[in-house]
Amino acid sequence: MKRIYFLFFVALFISALSSCVILSPKKYKALLAKQDSLNTGWTEAQLNNESLDARLTRLKTDTANLNGQIADLKEKYEAMDANYTKLRSNSSTEINKLSEDLKKREQRLKEVEEILKKRDAATNQLKAKLQEALLGFTKNGLTVEIKNGKVYVSLTDKLLFPSGSIIIDEKGKQALTQLATVLKQQPEINIAVEGHTDSQKINNLGQIKDNWDLSVLRSTSVVRFLTQEQKVESVRMTATGKGEFQPLGPNTNAENRSKNRRIEIVLSPKLDELYDLIKQ
Repeated sequence: MKRIYFLFFVALFISALSSCVILSPKKYKALLAKQDSLNTGWTEAQLNNESLDARLTRLKTDTANLNGQIADLKEKYEAMDANYTKLRSNSSTEINKLSEDLKKREQRLKEVEEILKKRDAATNQLKAKLQEALLGFTKNGLTVEIKNGKVYVSLTDKLLFPSGSIIIDEKGKQALTQLATVLKQQPEINIAVEGHTDSQKINNLGQIKDNWDLSVLRSTSVVRFLTQEQKVESVRMTATGKGEFQPLGPNTNAENRSKNRRIEIVLSPKLDELYDLIKQ
């Protein structure tokens, strides 16, 4: 637009010259000053226009860069949001699964506790029945006690066997008969018969070579009497010999050695139900 004004001014100036209009020096100088001012304004306008173009270019570039950054951030946000949603879903699933597992474990624990309570109650009842049935033999060294959830009936060798013998004497048979009466009423009870000796070496006992032999043979003698003569189920019975290696006390005097020479009948409730729970 300024350029048009400038051309229009030049045209007027030329027209004035061509028409031979005579200007005064003052007016002429004024026209020249005005021309210089217009030239300066035009130059400044051109510079400003170039500066604006450069700024516009920079703004366009910055805008494009910002749009790119916004697009990247939006993409990252969408990815993070998707990951968060997936993580939240997975966490919720895991929490639910853990909660269900915990409930199952708590239920199983309650069932185990109930079974153990029943076992303890049955063990105490069995101990009471045995103590009542074998009361007459306690003065001969028979004891009944509970250890580790099992009932231990301990009979000294003098109650069951003659010295150095594996043959049960009459007093011993009476005690085992009373014991068998109770055991046959408790079919859910497993029976382990353990033979124990003192630490003194075996002398002149024929085929019995050592305390291992003596403990095992005495144990099997008791098992045979209970199963063959008293008809306790054989499948419930186990015979073992412990020799001299599980003494009740040091073999330093006759009294302790007498206590160590014993038969222990270990009675334990069948825990098949408990074992099934543990396997789950």
